[in-house]
Amino acid sequence: MKAVLFDFSGTLFRIESVATWLRATLDEAGVTLAPEEFELRVAELAESGALPGGPAPRRVPPSLAGLWASRDESAAGHRAAFTGLARQVELPDPALHEALYARHMTPDAWTPYPDTTEVLSTLHGRGIRVAVVSNIGWDLRPVFRAHGADPYVDEYILSYEYGVQKPDVRLFGAACEALGQDPRETLMVGDDRRTDAGAANLGCAVHFVDHLPAAERPDALRPVLGLTG
Repeated sequence: MKAVLFDFSGTLFRIESVATWLRATLDEAGVTLAPEEFELRVAELAESGALPGGPAPRRVPPSLAGLWASRDESAAGHRAAFTGLARQVELPDPALHEALYARHMTPDAWTPYPDTTEVLSTLHGRGIRVAVVSNIGWDLRPVFRAHGADPYVDEYILSYEYGVQKPDVRLFGAACEALGQDPRETLMVGDDRRTDAGAANLGCAVHFVDHLPAAERPDALRPVLGLTG
């Protein structure tokens, strides 16, 4: 393998918990909830699926179904889909729904998996080209810069910048083209057995990791070094 494509959320980085997400947003806004109400809102937000990269929605309202299906094809669609889910939950100030969305785009909301930087830097040292291929509606480059991983990534292929989302092979094709690599000599690493598996239709090898909290997955990326050695 001469190049590796990595998914972002659940593969290289993990989003904070719903409770931490809500707490940080409330603190920033100067809003206080009683403990019982706070726990109730955490449970409701988790069930709604309003945190990108967090728990999947238990149910997508029919009014959001179309938007949800194409949410990663544009920045506006991504924001509308997730704030729409969040608005199912009553909060003390309606502005908090937008504030929650803004919070998830900050570097503080994301934690790299323990072996992320090690694996990326080792690949870089071997001269193996790396791209991040993500279904997303915002620019994740600042997250990589803040956590020291950006020097080891050659290209970022973000769905909202291309108007197409995984598993569409066009996104993987754009990544291989940007890296100047043959898909048959490229490995895709991701956590989603449906969307990331689309790379196989282009001829890429595919390796899966589990989407777990960072503390529970210390070294799942390290086998990639053996696959590209």
